[in-house]
Amino acid sequence: MNKGGGGGGGAATGGGSGPTAAAAAAAAQKQKALLQRVETDIANIVDNFSHLVNVSRVNEPAVRNSQEAFMMEMRAARMVQAADSLLKLVSELKQTAIFSGFASLNDHVEQKTAEFNQQAQNTDRILARLGDDAAASLKQLESHYYSSVQTTTMGT
Repeated sequence: MNKGGGGGGGAATGGGSGPTAAAAAAAAQKQKALLQRVETDIANIVDNFSHLVNVSRVNEPAVRNSQEAFMMEMRAARMVQAADSLLKLVSELKQTAIFSGFASLNDHVEQKTAEFNQQAQNTDRILARLGDDAAASLKQLESHYYSSVQTTTMGT
């Protein structure tokens, strides 16, 4: 069940355009480690609960009951530890989601800033070339105008 959910999450994160290949590989490795932690913690809870249920039967000898009570306390403590580990994992996942979202957003903003700066430089070059072409054309038009027959006859 966990593996199916992890496969869907991997497909969803692999489709983004922001992270580099190294970041995507690190994210996939972290996701695999987190899924392994979840499976381990859940297996510990289930295992300890089943042992807790098996040990919880009542027997006649008092020594055996005290041993079983100790086993029950130990299994319950292990269940609490596994549940605490799951809670810490959930907290870590929340923090990772928040901070990786900001990091991804910052990367996207930096990428767009670089693209816009490149476009601004291209636009400046195009405008400079257009200005030079317009100045050359104006100079040529002025020279044709002043050397034309109409301007020479008007002046006399």
